[in-house]
Amino acid sequence: MTLVFHERVGHEGRRPSPFSWRIRYALAHKGLLDTPAVEVRPTRFADRPAIEALSGQRFVPVIEHAGRVVHDSWAIACHLEDAFPDRPSLFGGTVGRGLTRQLNLWCDGVLMAAVRPILVADFPAVLEPGDRAYYRSSREAMFGCTLEHYAADRPAHLARLRDVVAPLEALLAEQPWVAGAAPAYADHVVFSVFQYARLGCTAELLAPGTALAAWRARMIALHDGLGDRFPGYPTP
Repeated sequence: MTLVFHERVGHEGRRPSPFSWRIRYALAHKGLLDTPAVEVRPTRFADRPAIEALSGQRFVPVIEHAGRVVHDSWAIACHLEDAFPDRPSLFGGTVGRGLTRQLNLWCDGVLMAAVRPILVADFPAVLEPGDRAYYRSSREAMFGCTLEHYAADRPAHLARLRDVVAPLEALLAEQPWVAGAAPAYADHVVFSVFQYARLGCTAELLAPGTALAAWRARMIALHDGLGDRFPGYPTP
């Protein structure tokens, strides 16, 4: 049975959503991406009414599989783990699933909050031109100020990010992957935030020679260079 993956698409085929990246890597980890078992449907912000009609909410990623519609990247990852138990595990068991859930919440609440001010003023350039006004107006309403004001003082935001990721740097100085000896969904979740910044703004978040930078390079290279499959930030 074909699994349909609704994934955010941006300008000239870019993939701007960190949450969609988590599922793209999860599908590759399971050996399902780029097979007849999966149909990828690129989805714009302008497609929100169709997503709402399908899933009862407006965000992607969304999957359709085995008679179910599943939204939210964590719920999708759990569905993939349970629906394909004979394929490589995303979590490595129930304990791993619980620990990965905690990391997922940390990434969404802490790491994303540190990264967002660095990229938000640049980010509209990676979206389809018809989606940019919606993105700007919705985010400025959320922040209570312009994107440019929210993103002011990038050096200070980068310094804060270095403090936030210090435990990750220490971890990856001791082991090659967030999950340990081999990559798992924990790596996909953390990588998705750095990929969001890598493709969504002009700033380089990771200093050369750091353990995080080396790990990110390994993540980009996984699955035949999956992280480099789509265009990066637009160049002048």
